[in-house]
Amino acid sequence: MDIPRNSAKHRLLTVAGFLSLVVFLASFLNAADRPPNVILMFADDQGTLDMAKLGARDLYTRNLDRLADRGVLFTQFYAAAPVCSPSRAALLTGRYPQRAGVPGNVGLQAEGMPAQQVTIAEMLKQADYRTALVGKWHLGHVNGRGPLDQGFDSFFGHKVGCIDNYSHFFYWSGPNKHDLWRDAGEHWEDGGYFPDLMMREARAFLEESKDELFFLYLPFNIPHYPLQGLEKWRQIYSYYPTPRREYAALVSTLDEKVGEVVAMVDEMGLRENTLIIFMSDHGHSTEERTMFGGGYAGPYRGAKFSLFEAGIRVPAIVSMPGTLPEGEVRSQFATAVDWLPTIAEITGASLSDTPVDGKSLMPIIKSAEAATPHEIFYWQTGKQWAVREGDWKLVVNPRDTNRKFLEGDDATFLVNLAEDISERTNFASQYPDIVQRLTGLHNDWLEDVESER
Repeated sequence: MDIPRNSAKHRLLTVAGFLSLVVFLASFLNAADRPPNVILMFADDQGTLDMAKLGARDLYTRNLDRLADRGVLFTQFYAAAPVCSPSRAALLTGRYPQRAGVPGNVGLQAEGMPAQQVTIAEMLKQADYRTALVGKWHLGHVNGRGPLDQGFDSFFGHKVGCIDNYSHFFYWSGPNKHDLWRDAGEHWEDGGYFPDLMMREARAFLEESKDELFFLYLPFNIPHYPLQGLEKWRQIYSYYPTPRREYAALVSTLDEKVGEVVAMVDEMGLRENTLIIFMSDHGHSTEERTMFGGGYAGPYRGAKFSLFEAGIRVPAIVSMPGTLPEGEVRSQFATAVDWLPTIAEITGASLSDTPVDGKSLMPIIKSAEAATPHEIFYWQTGKQWAVREGDWKLVVNPRDTNRKFLEGDDATFLVNLAEDISERTNFASQYPDIVQRLTGLHNDWLEDVESER
């Protein structure tokens, strides 16, 4: 039925249509001005080059590759430690592990990260974000040191270093311990594949939070041992030799889960207003429980536990289509401690009064020509330590790929990464002045960080 143009009903419909348009435009502008959501995915023991776009052509990592295609892929990105707990503490606090109070792995009864440390979750919670952790904590859980004490509104996952993916028991050192939790309560779900449980919980949180600002931290427990990849991936890689076969199945399982997370965000229409970050906590394992290898580091020396490159140089991607560059690669030096100040800049959240060691990566994310934010960087794990200044890197008491400490003259190992990326040539005897200078820098740094304890 035609409505006369000058009738009261026509005028009413016109006003209603105009008001609807105003409401739509207002919501669009508010969405454009709204800070982004944040999803931080942290792989466990993924090797330096274990991604097709980084050179592992024998791996199926379509989802990680697609994430890089819609973001920025880093080729010189570093963990702050070559083992799990200190790497996680540095990521969440933006501080060297020593400043964060977690210089080494946190044991079953260890207290872990001090409660006064300020995490990304606490920073974003102050900016009205909903916060959730789904996955592996490994930063302590006694005396108020769990995820709910460090800014997370909810927690689903395990608290110690690793679990069997089906029974959810930590079992390879006594006492055997069931380790699956929902918030503060023990949770039993026998037979549920843990990475699948993570996806269920992630979806539930995203569904509940999609109309609010949210921060979702997804520290995966794979490809860390036990090497329990999904059956379809075990079949695809069945003709590979051990241990690459078992490890590859778990990397592709990880890749599948990353793809599921991105798909959830796409389905909810949140992709262009969600900052997605992905990285590994350190290099691949060569422990007995991972069959003494399986990861791929190409020319790089070392592995998990080592301060040679393959122990600390890791895959890393940042993506936010429409805001950040897409399909670009950055070769500048950057580190895990940089994510907290980067997230603060992108979201507008306020940094706490606690000083951080990280620097915002926005300049290098925006430009391949920008300088690295770190002229000097330090690592220390037990008696092993390293200093990097430009292309020079000094490693003292280094552990090799086989986890053995180097001895004799090689206990002080000076490398020039521009000349020898494989770290096979020790320049220490040729450049004692550089060794002396870097040693002095390390000693000053160590005195500074230990003065905060």
